[in-house]
Amino acid sequence: MSARFVTLVAGVGFFFLALITQGFLPFFEPSARTAKVTAVVRTDLGQLKWMLTRATDYTPLEYRGREVYLREGCWYCHSQFVRPVTGETRRWGPVTESGEYVYDIPHLFGTRRIGPDLMRVGLKYSDEWHYAHFWNPRMLSPDSVMAPYRGMFDRPGQPVAIVDDGSGNRTLEKTPITEKLFDFSSKEPIRLTPNSDGLLFVPMQAKDKVPIILTPREEYKGDTVKIAAETPDLQALIAYVQKLGMDRGKWRDLFEPQSIEVTDVTMPRSEEWIAHGKQVYERRCLGCHGAKGDGNGPAATFLYVQQPRNFNNAVFKFRMTKEPVPTDGDLLRTITRGVRGTAMPAWYSLPLDDRLAVIQYIKYVLAVDNSDPSKPYAFFTEEPPSAPLYIGKPPAPTQQMLEHGKEVWEQAKCWECHGKTGKGDGEKAAGLKDDEGFTVVPADLTSGQFKSGPAVEDIFRTISTGLSGTPMPSYRDAFSDEDRWALSYYILALSAYKDPLTKQPLQISDADRAALDDLNLKADTPESAYVPKEASPQKSAELGASGQAAAKGD
Repeated sequence: MSARFVTLVAGVGFFFLALITQGFLPFFEPSARTAKVTAVVRTDLGQLKWMLTRATDYTPLEYRGREVYLREGCWYCHSQFVRPVTGETRRWGPVTESGEYVYDIPHLFGTRRIGPDLMRVGLKYSDEWHYAHFWNPRMLSPDSVMAPYRGMFDRPGQPVAIVDDGSGNRTLEKTPITEKLFDFSSKEPIRLTPNSDGLLFVPMQAKDKVPIILTPREEYKGDTVKIAAETPDLQALIAYVQKLGMDRGKWRDLFEPQSIEVTDVTMPRSEEWIAHGKQVYERRCLGCHGAKGDGNGPAATFLYVQQPRNFNNAVFKFRMTKEPVPTDGDLLRTITRGVRGTAMPAWYSLPLDDRLAVIQYIKYVLAVDNSDPSKPYAFFTEEPPSAPLYIGKPPAPTQQMLEHGKEVWEQAKCWECHGKTGKGDGEKAAGLKDDEGFTVVPADLTSGQFKSGPAVEDIFRTISTGLSGTPMPSYRDAFSDEDRWALSYYILALSAYKDPLTKQPLQISDADRAALDDLNLKADTPESAYVPKEASPQKSAELGASGQAAAKGD
């Protein structure tokens, strides 16, 4: 018997074995079709707890995106499986559970990781980040080997002229091309900003709006732009990617590697560290924030909802200081955690030395006003950060505190911007702008995507300091600590028992809701997840003894 014959038989045998185990067995083995998963939910009192629940099916749009994912061969390089080893769980997130694949036929585990694993990518980045990534991955990560997917965009061959609209604004010339992308008869504008190369991204939501070309920082001075427009296939693909891992709820809010708490970091200025920080910046930050740190990187045109931070002005939203200039600790916290709901990702996987070095580069090279070249104004040198504010231990939440928080919400008129129910649709929401003239969209507080962080201390800090450069003021002097803690808990409660992806209420019985609201109930890991009271004994047994104990409140 020749080696060639043995190899042939073995190859055919393994092919049919794979076909049986991965193609046919899932249809006959009940455990392969379970929808049981453990997910993190936020309770009415602001706590985050694991509970046993069920995975949800893809929407029609997500199913279409999955077909695009298969068609484009994304699964050749990306896996969708978090293995139960420490390196995996600290890099990607919780171990994958079988219920997450109940609607995947065929499954897309993948065997190669040329690119990152995608099983926990849902809501890790904003849709805007994905637009830029598909246009050119190396704008965001020079090390990426992923090819640009520009064929996913609608790219008219001819440039489009920028013209005056007759009312002091600049718009696009009305042509057969632009009439397919916009509604020039609409009274509702959409403000778009080209990058320095004259590339203009047009999202699908622009179809019923009139375009306004906004360049308050003189991002582009040309008179024509090249258009890259979102397509239905691109919209669907991003919807599918955002779904991945979201059957596990708000797990990212409990993800320890990016949950850094720091008040200040003392680090003397060092030219060597600044030089290293420049290298880190050029590899990790330049694509969005630009070579000069002015927020005008090549990817900035895709970030039309929220423009990248302009470091030149030294205006930072997230800090724990009375004055606008933050401490090194504030910057380290933001870089490590990222800014949820925006294109700013969490950089917890970046070595600490790299994060500290890039802070030095931002402080001493980019955060400098060079409007008068003869007298550059270095903000961090001329206006060193003030002492950090003290934030004490938060009080234990109660129902009475939530009711008081709602009263403070009314008194502070938070509803004027964030809306009566916190969805970001208040009466003043439409006209809000930041200090540079860009549109500001009030946060949808029902989503649970809190930019400053998911803990009540993070909300308290934001209420106390405000968000510099935006219409969000400080309430430190207007309300007492007691009032601000109550308001913070009330804001957290706006996203209680809601799906972070769809923002829809979760189907949880009143009895289970009451049990989860019990402050004594411990359910801080998937193994100790709360088991709903209506769950069958079989499902409870599947979860294990620890889950049973959690269900009883032990």
